[in-house]
Amino acid sequence: MNRIVVGVDSSEGSERALRWALDEAELRGAELELVHSFPPPEMVALPAVVTLPSDDELRKGAEEIIDEALASAGGPRDVPIVRTVRSGGAASVLCEVAEGADLIVVGARGLGGFRGLLLGSVTHQVVAHAPCPVVVTVPEHR
Repeated sequence: MNRIVVGVDSSEGSERALRWALDEAELRGAELELVHSFPPPEMVALPAVVTLPSDDELRKGAEEIIDEALASAGGPRDVPIVRTVRSGGAASVLCEVAEGADLIVVGARGLGGFRGLLLGSVTHQVVAHAPCPVVVTVPEHR
């Protein structure tokens, strides 16, 4: 195993997935690619002037989310880390980045609003469309 991709979104599920992926990458001597996506800013016709964040501001915020998640998970250890930040939908970005990867790791639930669901919509889409095997980590209480 050479390359593991993990989705990072600052949720509890994402943090669990990252810890699992770090352990697996360390065990197998694999590179770990941390991926975070952000939606492109959209203009809405309003009767007021709205200032949208720039692409650079969104990218910087996404990079901070990755750095904070990695620090919270205990740091990179001896694992080679690649950080990938892209504009777009989370599931499609994860599947695109995972082309040629050996494994994708995602949490069962992310930041979505429907708490009772077993799998979140991003996880469900990744499982259905991934170009490689997928590991879905679940909360300990299940």
